[in-house]
Amino acid sequence: MPTRHRDVLNASAQGQLTVTKHPHGCLMIFPRTEWERFRERIAALPMSAQWWKRIFLGNAMDNELDGTGRLLISPELRAAAGIGKDVILLGMGNHFELWDAQAYAAQEAEAMKGDMPDIFKDFSF
Repeated sequence: MPTRHRDVLNASAQGQLTVTKHPHGCLMIFPRTEWERFRERIAALPMSAQWWKRIFLGNAMDNELDGTGRLLISPELRAAAGIGKDVILLGMGNHFELWDAQAYAAQEAEAMKGDMPDIFKDFSF
């Protein structure tokens, strides 16, 4: 975990994190307090979303940063996200996404080829 994030995570969540699958093929890493909020929202979904509840909640694993700021990702979650040697960590506001570097580059390139979603029509950069 980069130092700039590690210091905040240690201060705000005592280094306690939860990792789970993301439907886009990466992993989501939540500070424990943010995970609890996310978990409550997912658990409240109706039965029609039962498989998504299983994906998010059933694959969640609690973790802690070690003394050097590293996070051990289980082999099951690494395999699920296709994570190899090179990874990309993206800050997404209330959580992080952990991507295999090649998978992220391919998906980003594909997204950049298409049009921006309509929601950005009135968005100012």
